[in-house]
Amino acid sequence: MNPALLHLHSGLRWIVLLLLIINVINAMGAMGGKPLSAQAKKMSLFGLIATHTQVVIGLIVYFFSQKVRFDATTMSDPLARFFTVEHTTMMLIAVILITMGHRQAKAGNGKKMFWMYFIALLVIIAAIPWPFRTMLGGSWF
Repeated sequence: MNPALLHLHSGLRWIVLLLLIINVINAMGAMGGKPLSAQAKKMSLFGLIATHTQVVIGLIVYFFSQKVRFDATTMSDPLARFFTVEHTTMMLIAVILITMGHRQAKAGNGKKMFWMYFIALLVIIAAIPWPFRTMLGGSWF
């Protein structure tokens, strides 16, 4: 597998996380009945684009990664299980939530947008192979 693609996928996570945090903050400001600003809607779109770009890169990495296996030992190996099943499933759930959150942003519903983005942020934080999760071999970039 091309290591540049893996580094791109790992580095783009910071942009996605930053945009998610910005969108959560924007949605919090619109929860009290205030309308969502045009800039907040634009940030939601940027978050959606960055997340979907991350998914496309992630799927390419997924199908060429040596950490992903489809055999009888996948579920008994924590590393293979994480990358084959857990990481992928949680990230797809997060992308669905972000897509739904963007739809709420377009509709101007700050409360629903907040919850969609906030839950997606928590799921993504849980699904990232952080460096302190040593058995997963994660890195900061």
